[in-house]
Amino acid sequence: MKRIKIDVLVIGGGSGGLSVAAGASQMGASVTLLEGHKMGGDCLNYGCVPSKALIASGKAAYAQSHAVQYGVANTAPTVDYGAAKDHVADVIATIAPVDSVERFESFGVNVIQEFGGFISPTEVQAGDNIITARRVVIATGSSPLVPPIPGLGDVPYETNETLFDLREQPEHLLIIGGGPIGMEMAQAHIRLGSKVTVIEGVKALGNDDPEMADVVLNSLRDEGVEIAEDALAAEIRGIAGAIVVEAKDGRIFKGSHLLIAVGRKSNVEKLNLKTAGIEPTRNGIQVDAGMRTTNRRVYAIGDVAGGLQFTHVAGYHAGVIIRSMLFGLPSKAKIAHIPWATYTDPELSQVGLTEAQAHEDHGAKLEVVRFNYSHNDRAIAERKTKGFIKVMVVKGRPVGASIVGYQAGELINLWALALANNMKMSQIAAMVAPYPTIGEINKRAAGAYFTPRLFDSPTVKRVVGFVQRFIP
Repeated sequence: MKRIKIDVLVIGGGSGGLSVAAGASQMGASVTLLEGHKMGGDCLNYGCVPSKALIASGKAAYAQSHAVQYGVANTAPTVDYGAAKDHVADVIATIAPVDSVERFESFGVNVIQEFGGFISPTEVQAGDNIITARRVVIATGSSPLVPPIPGLGDVPYETNETLFDLREQPEHLLIIGGGPIGMEMAQAHIRLGSKVTVIEGVKALGNDDPEMADVVLNSLRDEGVEIAEDALAAEIRGIAGAIVVEAKDGRIFKGSHLLIAVGRKSNVEKLNLKTAGIEPTRNGIQVDAGMRTTNRRVYAIGDVAGGLQFTHVAGYHAGVIIRSMLFGLPSKAKIAHIPWATYTDPELSQVGLTEAQAHEDHGAKLEVVRFNYSHNDRAIAERKTKGFIKVMVVKGRPVGASIVGYQAGELINLWALALANNMKMSQIAAMVAPYPTIGEINKRAAGAYFTPRLFDSPTVKRVVGFVQRFIP
């Protein structure tokens, strides 16, 4: 056995772990990183990157068949599903060097390509290495949750970890789960020429503002996606190419391929948490506001911490704990300013409180301002007028923003900045946006907050009248 003694041990080479390893090493700490599978983790290899690449293929196909509105003849796209997957693989390969062993070794990180597990509260074993570190960071991420549906183990099925290796185009893709992953893959596949049925046990996109979600769901239905809600899968049967899903209420859904997209589970099985005195939770690992576990030497960040499961959250957690670990400064993770987006067409994004949450928290103090894409000149020029923005405002400050429409994932950035810095609506309204841009939607939403205060105010009108009569 080889014994290693260092400042920081990072378990997991996904987004959060890589951010900690690079930052800590470049700031002078001795760092060892353990990754027993693929560098870059789920996001690079099975999640954000490949899904957005496949979505791009779907958009290209859709554009060919919907070009007449721009004065260009519609053309039925010829889709090569295998070539689309080659595009996905090429995108992953292009980004992979940024997350590679070689790059992190160039930062001074000792990368060990083994899984790690605790053998005591202060020691981790990885292969033939026993590592003792002043601080340990668990960043092992999450994996697809496969529910115990009767019969599922007897039929072939895909998860996000296998879908992007599939070369045979599904004739009819059944998707169990109507969350962001399920809806994104539904639209990508319908645009690439597959039939698609989404089977959701409750409400599709149920974690988002329902008014916003309905815009997305209606758009997918218009494209031909069948979305069955309140359809809890009770039994699965069949063989490859002929799969049957029966819902609890007796509805039957038949397809050629099956994708399971019902959620995620934290990767804790190999860690031996009990040996380290680390308390698990139902969704991962118990942490305090500073991301520390019940073992004070050990932090948990990203998906494994059981909170919001987004790549950018793992990166944010990395910054929080680096401040604490390396500089001994108090640092706490917050969630009020964390945005997220679903990359359907139209896109759906959120930061802070939804309208329903804001009403519950703030009652009569809440004002909700809206602005429609149909009043934005760039959106009109691009024929992207479906959608709107809602901003929840309390005492002149935004507490949440919801956007559905073209580039909603880009537009939400401004509101994330505003919430992170406790900005006022007046500061957003003071921004000058170039014309014509989609980004003007944000400024116009801020302007909508002040419109009744300026144009419907008797006081303002009296002041203006006085100035016009008496001041030369």
